[in-house]
Amino acid sequence: MSGLDHAIELIEAYFQKGWTDGLPVVPPSETSINAMMAAIGLSAGEVVGEIAARNVQITADKVAINAVLAGCLPEYMPVVLAAVKGICHPDFGYHGAATSTGGAAIAMIVNGPVIGRLGINARDNVFGPGFRPNATIGRALRLLMMNAIDTRPGRLDRSTLGNPGKYTLCFGEDEENSPWEPLHVEKGFNSGDSTVTVFATEGTHQVYNHLSSDPDTLCMTMADAMSNLGSMAIVGQQDFVVVFAGEHQKVFEAGGWTKSEVKQHLFAHASRTLADIKRAGRMPGPVTAADKYDRRHVVRKADDLLVVSAGARAGAFSACLPGWGGHTTTRAITTPITS
Repeated sequence: MSGLDHAIELIEAYFQKGWTDGLPVVPPSETSINAMMAAIGLSAGEVVGEIAARNVQITADKVAINAVLAGCLPEYMPVVLAAVKGICHPDFGYHGAATSTGGAAIAMIVNGPVIGRLGINARDNVFGPGFRPNATIGRALRLLMMNAIDTRPGRLDRSTLGNPGKYTLCFGEDEENSPWEPLHVEKGFNSGDSTVTVFATEGTHQVYNHLSSDPDTLCMTMADAMSNLGSMAIVGQQDFVVVFAGEHQKVFEAGGWTKSEVKQHLFAHASRTLADIKRAGRMPGPVTAADKYDRRHVVRKADDLLVVSAGARAGAFSACLPGWGGHTTTRAITTPITS
């Protein structure tokens, strides 16, 4: 049997054993697994994280194997490892986000010099295909969730619909063209640090406004998309990611708006009256007179908005990524990339 035939046979065997995400995987070898572990300076049995709710310890070799399966290069391993540590953080609340019928994807936002070093895409087609680091780093995390924590469809993963981001959802912030300080600096890291932020999201929602040249009206457009009555956020008030791209970034830059001003305007406008929410059946009880004036915001406070810059420089499109669940269930976690 030729080497190619053997590889094809292994790929089919992995399908049969349920070790894939539905796409072909790269069959691991001792050499490829060892290369992955060498990239993070760990040995096979070292514990790198724990999902306490599942009584599962995640070891370095499990991370390495799934990174190989996903098609990662060894130099991607520190990013994958940081993301694994993020989902193991108690405040991330892995069990709810990963197993709920809500079908959350785990978004990974990468910041710092590692973006340029690894060629992580932060610009054209930032949520789409064509970039190996983005595709395989995000995929490695999902495969680890399936193979090491048994978070599989119909078993622990009880998603009613799911979303395509559950295959992979990893992107970088375009710090070079951003009018604001990057996310990781806002979170207390130095600009020269590299980090990954993990975030449980319903998925990406594209927002279009071609005519606006005013930051205020652009915020109103985004806020309207953020506060739809069918979103979990309007009741759960989870963290919320907003991605401004291309021409929209230039509007804020020309207007001289700080990130804090953007957050405050989004917070103010991304809300609905309690009357609207009750009429939609999203909150219990009859509509009262006060409900016509009282408003519920999609987040509890402006700083629960994660505003980042990413996407192509051309085009009047941005995006929001609503958080999954409630603010007591899961939080976005930013973890340093240390090796």
